[in-house]
Amino acid sequence: QVQLVESGGGLVQPGGSLTLSCVYSGRIFGIVAMGWHRQAPGKQRELVAVITSVGSTDEADSVKGRFVISRDNAKNAVYLQMNSLKPEDTAVYYCYVRSITRGDYWGQGTQVTVSS
Repeated sequence: QVQLVESGGGLVQPGGSLTLSCVYSGRIFGIVAMGWHRQAPGKQRELVAVITSVGSTDEADSVKGRFVISRDNAKNAVYLQMNSLKPEDTAVYYCYVRSITRGDYWGQGTQVTVSS
């Protein structure tokens, strides 16, 4: 059974940094991408960043230049380095793995709160 576990969330002051980690267990075939979404209270879930199986990355305009996504295939992990955090980055962050054969697998989410 596949399981994704996020870690690294927490409370940080504006301008601070956090690194989120997501590690999956179990077998996932045909991975085409891994990434992060977030959902703030009262808002729809939105894509934050994605990294493809060949290493291409893309980020939402709201986080470009501040967030960096990376992956470690040997560790079945994807990371999100978040810098210059703003209060509007406050949300629950969800990692996902996209399989060409089985669709998307999701983690349970980790809370990120940016506040002074």
